[in-house]
Amino acid sequence: MRPHSIIFSVLENRSYLPSADRVSVLIASVLLTFALTRLIQSPRLTLTVTLPGFYFAYPLTLAAAMTTLAAALTATGMDWLTRAHPTLGQKSNLEYLMLPTLTAFVIGAPLAALPNGAVLLVGFAFGAILLASVFLAEYIAIDPSAPSYAFARAGLTALAYALFLILAVSLRFSGARMFLLTPIIFIAVGLISLRILRLDDAQRWNFHWAFGAGVVCAQIGAGLHYWSLTPIQFGLALVGPLYALTMLSANLAENIPLRRAALGPAVVVGLALVSAIFLK
Repeated sequence: MRPHSIIFSVLENRSYLPSADRVSVLIASVLLTFALTRLIQSPRLTLTVTLPGFYFAYPLTLAAAMTTLAAALTATGMDWLTRAHPTLGQKSNLEYLMLPTLTAFVIGAPLAALPNGAVLLVGFAFGAILLASVFLAEYIAIDPSAPSYAFARAGLTALAYALFLILAVSLRFSGARMFLLTPIIFIAVGLISLRILRLDDAQRWNFHWAFGAGVVCAQIGAGLHYWSLTPIQFGLALVGPLYALTMLSANLAENIPLRRAALGPAVVVGLALVSAIFLK
């Protein structure tokens, strides 16, 4: 029996941890989807739309299709995992699918860009660890009475911001055009802020804050698109506002006065911008 399976087998008898076999099968299936991209050769297709005064061209690649497939597979697999949780019952499990699906989508671009060899193996190992972490944390978060709930909640929050940083850096590194960059940032920020705010307040969905954060970060991303920034600078300049807006929402939900509630987020934005300016 593999070492990680032994660890899972010892712990999975407790209701707040998933089946080791299910987690292993899901991770292997997702990573196999990415690995097939390296083995299958396909022609490069280009979607074009020509209108008076407007020309649109978007390359359709196998990597993009397989990344979408991996994200869909992750959502289906996470639904499979969470349905087995003894305390879920008839409740909706939608909130527990968002971050795992986004994780699979985010790791697709870096894995596709890595060269063959040891670096690629390290990338796949990191992807497996990332997927295992988010699967376990989301499963534990289903039951607020679980002993590791506080740790899982903090881990999911940190992982959400890290995922967005990886996504922003990957988009900048790949040279994504603005018509793709803006909607991807909007959707990613909306999902991440929605999940983080849901962790802070499980009684309601903060759609208005998630939408507002998505609009603000998408506009910032569009404005920074033509600036001469490195991928790390671009990522930090976007992570700061995302963190600040979610912090502001959480502060206001606790009835903290606006001036005090905005102080922390303002400091975060300032630190992120300073880091983005001086970090090359």
